[in-house]
Amino acid sequence: MHYPYQIKSLADYHAAYHRSIKDPAGFWASVAEHFTWRKKWDTTLEWNFNEPDVKWFQGGKLNITENCLDRHLEKLGNQPAIIWEPNAPDEQPRVITYKKLHEKVCQFTQVLKNNGVKKGDRVCLYMGMIPELAIAVLACARMGAIHSVVFGGFSAQSISDRLQDAGAEFIVTCDGAFRGGKDIPLKNIIDDALIGNHTIKKVIVCTRTRTPVSMIKGRDVWWEDEMKQVEEQGITYVEAEEMDAEDPLFILYTSGSTGKPKGVVHTCGGYMVYANYTFVNVFQYKPGQIHFCTADIGWITGHTYITYGPLSAGATTLIFEGIPTYPNAGRFWDIIDKHRVNIFYTAPTAIRSLMAFGNAPLEGKDLSTLEVLGTVGEPINEEAWHWYHEQVGKKRCPIVDTWWQTETGGCLISNLAGVTPEKPSWATLPMPGVQLLLVDENGNEKVAEGDETISGNLCIKAPWPSILRTTYGDHERCRINYFATYPGLYFTGDGALRDKDGFYRITGRVDDVLNVSGHRIGTAEVENAINMHAGVVESAVVGFPHPVKGQAIYAFIIYQGSHQQNTHGSDDLIKSDILQTVTRVIGAIAKPDKIQLVSGLPKTRSGKIMRRILRKIAEGETDNLGDTTTLLDPGVVEEIMNGKL
Repeated sequence: MHYPYQIKSLADYHAAYHRSIKDPAGFWASVAEHFTWRKKWDTTLEWNFNEPDVKWFQGGKLNITENCLDRHLEKLGNQPAIIWEPNAPDEQPRVITYKKLHEKVCQFTQVLKNNGVKKGDRVCLYMGMIPELAIAVLACARMGAIHSVVFGGFSAQSISDRLQDAGAEFIVTCDGAFRGGKDIPLKNIIDDALIGNHTIKKVIVCTRTRTPVSMIKGRDVWWEDEMKQVEEQGITYVEAEEMDAEDPLFILYTSGSTGKPKGVVHTCGGYMVYANYTFVNVFQYKPGQIHFCTADIGWITGHTYITYGPLSAGATTLIFEGIPTYPNAGRFWDIIDKHRVNIFYTAPTAIRSLMAFGNAPLEGKDLSTLEVLGTVGEPINEEAWHWYHEQVGKKRCPIVDTWWQTETGGCLISNLAGVTPEKPSWATLPMPGVQLLLVDENGNEKVAEGDETISGNLCIKAPWPSILRTTYGDHERCRINYFATYPGLYFTGDGALRDKDGFYRITGRVDDVLNVSGHRIGTAEVENAINMHAGVVESAVVGFPHPVKGQAIYAFIIYQGSHQQNTHGSDDLIKSDILQTVTRVIGAIAKPDKIQLVSGLPKTRSGKIMRRILRKIAEGETDNLGDTTTLLDPGVVEEIMNGKL
């Protein structure tokens, strides 16, 4: 494939950026022309951030799967679309060509139709990292059903909340999933999530682990049986549904500062154009390269840079079922060696955890095919950046440090591999079309004087094609979360620095959301889960620096009046019970690393918990707590400091 919109030099970047700001509609229309549209759009962009109301390619008709599959068949039909590397290194990998993937997606589209799925229905996908997950995602998109992928680490309660919020009527899952040394009983977790649910009509179950499962007559069907029926009818092609550019493509749940997860909605046209544009430009993708993104498809990174971005560009995307340390800490390097990977995109958390094993796992691994390295999920620290550059990239691969969010759909700030400058631990320059500014707490724009580096809250003043359109079923929540803090601006929730060269460095969340191992987790969500434990009176959760995860969770908990006289066993047992509760309500991903049982929390006289003080205690900054005399009970602070873990 040829990408006429691929930026090839720093001068190209500046020209593209300048044009994208001066004439956003003209710029993005010129990119969008290179895709397959059933009908061209009437207007490229209409927007108002106060509502918020954003529409791209209004009146345009398309189907994203025709752009990811059908249009490649003639020239790339026999090229691998997906290379799948299983959890166990001794199991055979699978290679699926564009032709085969197209056929499988068409057949599973028919399976969905046979099971009553219609255009606009919400389908929940809760699966391991197997090719069938990508097939199910694309089949939903092909028939116009809205997919909502739930990460395979979430608990039954979390799934239940998401099913209810999305009004989902269909689920695609697996009997189980392999993840490192564990078997995760996905179907059993779905069964628990469906207790008391009266809206789910069908559950399609794909076989992976051969774990014994309960199949309910009339509701549960096997993937393999359904596919066999379609194959026996000789169906290999199903017409793609015509979608409006602004029709919803998927809902993806992300943590908010309230306990309830919010369903971010992305649409067909703008998301496709931006996912492809950023994939081709950030990674400087060249036809024939093998792209390995280590994310899970349950997160936005897996949607955009495993599935839609690479496939719309006719790339070969590598899907890995397992984890970086199974069966040993050399697994990523084995995969790169074995499959001759060219682009490797992973999280700083993974890099830091692999760094801890030293350089021995890299020995004897041929990494010479690597051309581009990338990071995603959180800012990468300098030490990890240098190790990645020297030990993995052998000092010859550019590292793209990408900053973006579930809500943004694709990278907003990143250097372009080998084209624009890189600076360790800085995300550097905005993508074309992304108009950034830093503001103070009152929304006043921060302007540098001379060569100074300035800091502020990171906002964006105009839409890009893959900006979220709403939060599912609750548009007001979208407005309050992203557009109400600073009227007329999209507020990212992150703080940032900008240097004299216009490079940006993300400094972290400024709201009540933690970034643990690159995954956003709302403090309120964790507190709600902890407070469900029968013995917990009240809790407060904050983040603290962690050498591998970036941020970890520290929970301060009041347990049954005073934990000194609790009657339910030792503190260790209580803490274990609380961790078990969090795992059941949200999933193991949200377990606090430290739990401190306390008799009280620092509160103002109006009853507000001063998390700022708890954050400083958790971070070990006890000399600089600020004024505590206004607290309801200043003595509580000393008690917490004395008991700090």
